[in-house]
Amino acid sequence: MEQTNTTTFMDKLKGWAHSFGLPRLIIAGFLLVLFIAAPIVGADFWMQVTNTINRFSWNAIMVLAMVPMVHSGCGLNFGLPLGIISGLLGATLSIEFGFHGFMSFVMAIVIATPFAIIFGWVYGQLLNKIKGGEMMIATYVGFSSVSFMCMMWLLLPYKSPNMVWGLAGKGLRTTISLEGYYDKALANILQINIGKLSIPTGAILFFALLAFLMWAFLHTKTGTAMTAVGSNPTFAKAAGIDIDKTRTLSVIISTWLAAIGILVYEQGFGFIQLYMAPFYMAMPAVSAILIGGASVNKASITNVIIGTILFQGIVTMTPTVMNNMVHMDMSEVIRMIASNGMILYALTRKSEA
Repeated sequence: MEQTNTTTFMDKLKGWAHSFGLPRLIIAGFLLVLFIAAPIVGADFWMQVTNTINRFSWNAIMVLAMVPMVHSGCGLNFGLPLGIISGLLGATLSIEFGFHGFMSFVMAIVIATPFAIIFGWVYGQLLNKIKGGEMMIATYVGFSSVSFMCMMWLLLPYKSPNMVWGLAGKGLRTTISLEGYYDKALANILQINIGKLSIPTGAILFFALLAFLMWAFLHTKTGTAMTAVGSNPTFAKAAGIDIDKTRTLSVIISTWLAAIGILVYEQGFGFIQLYMAPFYMAMPAVSAILIGGASVNKASITNVIIGTILFQGIVTMTPTVMNNMVHMDMSEVIRMIASNGMILYALTRKSEA
């Protein structure tokens, strides 16, 4: 009887490991080893846990932005910078119009929303013209939009002294401080502080709200139609679903979530970064959801959560542990190696179902 129970337990464990995925088990195991090694090599364990949680709260919504486009068959959203630009316009215009404190965060969302809807609609129309090559075109859309905005940040008539270059009096600075505006606007809500452990409860709850709304939307009639379009376009068309309209809606939702995501990132980070800063921001988000177990035609909220924790945990922990081991400040080099290595690995998994 005891042997039977042991066999059953082992079978269940193997089944769980298979469903979770061997690559994710290896990455999770490596992350666990880093957390165990941190105090051994002299790193502050609870500070690293805090950093990992913070980075999760900053990045999770941008990873969530991948879900609707994957469900509709548009693939992974490499055009994420288009949504990020919408958020940056909302952020800078909120400051330009004189809003302060938490209200500046609310107004940044309000102002960013119409930009995200317009950009998302145009982007969706473009993707409908080139079905099958969405991810390649999306990459060019993202890169070109960032390059175009590099000129616009200099030419747009902003006047706020907190944002424009001091001597010239025109053109936005590369980095804009959010002190006095929406710095930690969400993170400080119900924040939990236990010794050196700090949990930005408000930012995590905000992500949880958007994740729940996304889950609920995917279970509505429109959301089910969106999933049908992505999984079997022929069946969806026969069922009377407007494929182009559904795909465009998914792109608009993804673009809006990216706009909200960058605002949440900024409130945690404490700064607005313009010009080339959004150029490669799609890559970590794409990699995180792939590492979480998603594919180009299937993604879930669970994939978002697991992938973001694993990706941000590795990127946070690897430089710290390695620096303490070799006693040299190589944090930026190691972070680049870790993050780009994770991105390269994730992109090799994109064809997996």
